[in-house]
Amino acid sequence: MLLQVKNNIEYVEIFTDGACKGNPGPGGWGVCLRFNDETREFFGGELETTNNRMELLAAIRALQELASLCGEQQAVHVQLHTDSQYVQKGMNEWIHGWKKRGWRTADKKPVKNEALWKELDELAQRYQVEWFWVRGHDGHAGNERADWLANQGVESVLSNAVR
Repeated sequence: MLLQVKNNIEYVEIFTDGACKGNPGPGGWGVCLRFNDETREFFGGELETTNNRMELLAAIRALQELASLCGEQQAVHVQLHTDSQYVQKGMNEWIHGWKKRGWRTADKKPVKNEALWKELDELAQRYQVEWFWVRGHDGHAGNERADWLANQGVESVLSNAVR
């Protein structure tokens, strides 16, 4: 349920997904962003990427769009839903240790996709973000829509590559 607020955004529900045809391969990301009585959907992709990169980019693009809509209002409460445990656990559990260890994993290896994690962390700190994992391809309406959008991202990249 969305909190109704005139001329202001206090509550946002976001659904994100990434897709990849081959890993690595052509990939896409999709975002469904809901606030007040509005829904905004968008997608994009890259010709040579990984699924994890697309999952991260979906969350990044969602929070960037939120910033363009409402600036850096700290009071905005965000519920971000992803079917990626990589993103959800990364933001809820792992990132704190990575920062303490200088962006190294527990076994002292460099964190993969470090630049994307740093960008996502910076964006997320502007808001009150709760990170939720949902099972993918399980009939969850928001996740199914984000998945469809992510696949549109893949298709857009593939169709542009053919031209």
